[in-house]
Amino acid sequence: MSRTAQVGFPAAVVESVAGLADDFAWTEEVGNSLIVREPIGVVGAITPWNFPLQQIVSKLAPALLAGNTMVFKPSENAPLTARLLADAAAEAGVPAGVFNIVYGTGAVVGEAISAHPDIDMISFTGSTRAGQRISAVAAATAKRVALELGGKGANIILDDADLPTAVTTGVMMAFANGGQVCGAWPRMLVPASRQDEVVALAVEAAKQYTVGDPNDEATRVGPMASEAHRQKVVGYIERGSADGARLVFGGPQRPEGLTVGAYVQPTIFADVDPSSAIAQEEIFGPVLTIIPYADEEEAVAIANGTMYGLTSGVFGEPEHALAVARRLRVGQVDVNAGHWNPLAPFGGYKQSGNGREFGRFGLDEFLETKSIQR
Repeated sequence: MSRTAQVGFPAAVVESVAGLADDFAWTEEVGNSLIVREPIGVVGAITPWNFPLQQIVSKLAPALLAGNTMVFKPSENAPLTARLLADAAAEAGVPAGVFNIVYGTGAVVGEAISAHPDIDMISFTGSTRAGQRISAVAAATAKRVALELGGKGANIILDDADLPTAVTTGVMMAFANGGQVCGAWPRMLVPASRQDEVVALAVEAAKQYTVGDPNDEATRVGPMASEAHRQKVVGYIERGSADGARLVFGGPQRPEGLTVGAYVQPTIFADVDPSSAIAQEEIFGPVLTIIPYADEEEAVAIANGTMYGLTSGVFGEPEHALAVARRLRVGQVDVNAGHWNPLAPFGGYKQSGNGREFGRFGLDEFLETKSIQR
């Protein structure tokens, strides 16, 4: 995870953004108008702790290519990556004053950046609640606000899916990075008649997710980001059982042999009510909810039935799965485990935010558009 995602993804993003420079439509002719795309100015960027390098690079690379400067606030829970990147940027020749870091909490530094009249745009990744606050504060200066917020992705497994692949991939997409991923798939939607089969496959796959020291090569799930976050995740696991979901793997107890540290057992619930808290709210931990559906119409309704709309997956016969993917109110859908594409747009519908990252779509976010009539 550290090598492929935490380091590999940011490197891929930088390479993909650099590749846009020569072919991007910086100017174009529309009738008697010259359309010019110009830097928006000073970008205020605020990022979370779960992908500390990826989140910075996804904003910094297109912002710089667009000609902007940046005032950046990293998460107070993971601040050091930003300093390492700033050192690398300075060594690469980025002029002083172009990439600036201000450390602190969201309530202090985040608010100041969002409200500042000399900052022309806010690009934020984080919780929906924080995004709502940033939007409210930024409204006083009518600055542009791009938000990539929470998610509650659904993995829809259709009747004609390759079940072992669909379930194994779905478990990975629920437990990766300890489930601390906005684009995770914590909901697995399955035909009711095949739920028992799916549960057996999911439990078998979950056994491979060893919990432990992240420095140990055998570990697949490290600790949560903090003890407070561990307690939040455990609270949801306890709530799931209290609300009547069937616990089939894991549970609220600490993993065996790990009495110290913010560790949580990877946990799976079956027979989950789609309206329950564990199926509606972003847990941000290694908790998978298996939700049975009666037919395809119900599956789509359940998948679309949260306030979020960031990512989802669909498994089934390719054309069938594509038709279902088109019906989902989310910003990104993977059909049969389609590969991540750093040139494709990423962002949310509904309360998962607005705006897009990556590729030309992400570059557009950091530009103003001017028309000159002649």
